[in-house]
Amino acid sequence: MTTLSIGDLARATGVKATTIRWYEGEGLLPAPARSEGGHRAYAEAHLRRLGFIRHARELGFPMPAIRELLELADHPERDCTAAHGVATAQIAAIDAKLRQLMALRAELTRVAEACRGGRADECLILEVLADHEHGHCADPEHGRE
Repeated sequence: MTTLSIGDLARATGVKATTIRWYEGEGLLPAPARSEGGHRAYAEAHLRRLGFIRHARELGFPMPAIRELLELADHPERDCTAAHGVATAQIAAIDAKLRQLMALRAELTRVAEACRGGRADECLILEVLADHEHGHCADPEHGRE
């Protein structure tokens, strides 16, 4: 069986070695075997699991959701209804973020279009950014989380 060093695993997956060690510490990635010299020796299963985690992160899943999905993946006999729930919750989170980004885009577009140059002390963009109370914002929800 071929083993991978942490550097090889990092290069193969695009995940930094520090992140790999963090995943191990969090229990998302099982501890690897050790070489006689004490170096980590990762197997193919580590490569697949780390690829799963990375892909889930690319899709924006938060760590608790990834943990839940890994738990399901570790028990293939279980019903996958929970995976559907995790995925639909992520879709809802993405939709909320898209709405927020569209509102931010509209606000920034409004301000940028109102600024056509001139003196910096009369610049609407600078004035709006300095307004921590968001009094200049067209969207009353802007600045609230």
